[in-house]
Amino acid sequence: MRRAERLFQLIQILRGARRPVTAEQMARELETSKRTVYRDIAELLGQRVPIQGEAGIGYVLDRGFDMPPLMLTPDEIEAAVLGARWVMARGDPALSRAARDLVAKIGAVIPDHLQPFLLEGALTTSDQPAALVADAIDMARVREAIRGQHKIALVYRDEAGAETERTIWPIAVGYYDAVRLIAGWCELREGFRNFRTDRVVDAGFTDERYPGRRAQLMHRWRAEMIEARRRGIERKG
Repeated sequence: MRRAERLFQLIQILRGARRPVTAEQMARELETSKRTVYRDIAELLGQRVPIQGEAGIGYVLDRGFDMPPLMLTPDEIEAAVLGARWVMARGDPALSRAARDLVAKIGAVIPDHLQPFLLEGALTTSDQPAALVADAIDMARVREAIRGQHKIALVYRDEAGAETERTIWPIAVGYYDAVRLIAGWCELREGFRNFRTDRVVDAGFTDERYPGRRAQLMHRWRAEMIEARRRGIERKG
């Protein structure tokens, strides 16, 4: 167990205890030595974690102590950083910046003993996607349209090169290794369709809201996609 993880687990042991916990008990639970526990207690005290007690008697954590608002476990930190790195490499510029800002914000609020999981995480992903196709539509505005439930007017080119004019009700964006898809209700086809962002010829972002609730449309879309996959049907634009 790495030291940062051990410090976190030590706090968890003290938080869950109803009476003083000896260094021997903590060493046994953490599968380490008492000397290591004493060093870890000193480290936490140096970080102003309110631990009371002394060697030979036991230690308690001040009942008034609470974790910071964003107190993540080591696994949660590594998962967040892994996801952020994936988005940095594959997201549109605005989303990539948001991912970098997210990592910086996590680093600003987690305690010192968890910093190694942020800076020296054991998980990684490719920083250079093999063949990421460029978007032909402003993805930041697509996300705004999804949040506001606004219709988008598209000129769309299918895989055969034929162009059609569509008005869609965007409900989600699917991020894949090479392409991105906008999922939504298509007024022309009167059904749910997926549109590759690199095949958009032109886009008009309207102020017109589409009817119903996006959550309900998402539920219907997911159900239809599951059924389409079961039947081997691909819902392209």
